[in-house]
Amino acid sequence: MAWWTEHVVPRLVDASLSQAPVGELRREVCAGLHGRVVEVGFGSGLNLPHLPAEVTAVDAVEPSELAWSRSADRRARADVPVGRAGLDGQDLAAADATYDAALCTFSLCTIPDPGRALAELRRVLVPGGRLHFVEHGIAPDARVRVWQRRLNPVQAALAGGCHLVRDPAAMVRDAGFVVTDVEHGYLAPGPAKPWGYLSRGLATAP
Repeated sequence: MAWWTEHVVPRLVDASLSQAPVGELRREVCAGLHGRVVEVGFGSGLNLPHLPAEVTAVDAVEPSELAWSRSADRRARADVPVGRAGLDGQDLAAADATYDAALCTFSLCTIPDPGRALAELRRVLVPGGRLHFVEHGIAPDARVRVWQRRLNPVQAALAGGCHLVRDPAAMVRDAGFVVTDVEHGYLAPGPAKPWGYLSRGLATAP
């Protein structure tokens, strides 16, 4: 499975998360970012075109070598400097209060210990700094949740450890952030619902 995770999953993620409806979510979640930003789960750089002019630099945390290499063209076209700041969102190398803002999109589902990663983001943000996030997770509808729990082992095996049953907004709160704005909803109706219940929000580091 290591070959699949390293060489196939990044391509699947890039294809599925570069669709127009997801791009609109990226635009919305990036609004208000400013200053020096840390992005955990940078992937192939799909958020870069949506960064506002107030962003001065991006420090990218991305474990996949293939995803990082696939981001090269987007990094070259970006209006801000982008550097790779590490491989593991659970252990950030930055000092306390380094960043003005943080960005996390479609990543908390895959990080082995998302609580630890969120605690790290809280640590490296300046007091009052904001975390911008959009993540998929556990749905409120009982029938969808049944399918999410059934599919979760297969999803984890085929999608690089991705989980369908996590509650991203609750995890952000549990990490000590103050969630100031959050919206929930399905990206699309029908059979895609187990993968498409999304939470988009803002949270402030105390």
